[in-house]
Amino acid sequence: MPNNMNWLDVGCGTGALSNAIEQNCAPHKTACVDASEGYIEEVKKRLSGKCDCKVGNVEKLPFSNDNFDAVVSGLAFNFFPNPDRALAEMRRVAKSNRVVAAYVWDYSDRMDLLRYFWDAACKVDPKSRDYDEGLRFTICNTANLSREFKRAGLKEVESTFLDIETVFMNFEDYWNPFFSGQGPAPGFLMSLSKKLQDELKQTIQQRINYESDGSIKLTGRAIVVKGSN
Repeated sequence: MPNNMNWLDVGCGTGALSNAIEQNCAPHKTACVDASEGYIEEVKKRLSGKCDCKVGNVEKLPFSNDNFDAVVSGLAFNFFPNPDRALAEMRRVAKSNRVVAAYVWDYSDRMDLLRYFWDAACKVDPKSRDYDEGLRFTICNTANLSREFKRAGLKEVESTFLDIETVFMNFEDYWNPFFSGQGPAPGFLMSLSKKLQDELKQTIQQRINYESDGSIKLTGRAIVVKGSN
């Protein structure tokens, strides 16, 4: 993307994407919006006043029409209750022939850290299907997300992947964070008896791919879809 553009980060969370825009894109203006007042306060601290931060609903963005050169959303689309309405709003605030884009985790395929967990969990306890992001978030799929963009009237819709590799020193380095209790996978794990926890652990240990030194390399894939207004 060219420098000196106006950007909007929709569903900004704690501001990771807004920060990346500030660091790498030399924007003329960066704005962000999130429904959580706590997140917006976090972004304000993180970006030290560089960003126009607003608390707001993605289905009624607090910005005027034809205002931004790039309207983007990172790892948030699957949490929007009505993606079609969110896309309509993103189009409204984007200038004509400018970029509207989003990326989400590829939960059902190459989010390796979670796929090993949920595929094994399904064998241990079928109730895990109620927690599995790959089944819950159907929009986290290249075809489905692209279809939403096209239905919203966006032109020249295209998709790509962004792969991030994470290295764990050993199995325990991979396994122990699941006991944090935060998120669907840790929450499900903590709901199991000690016997089922051990069974799940052993099942994953048998399935996971190890490097020659005992480390584990896992890919986290994001699906990126963009179109023009």
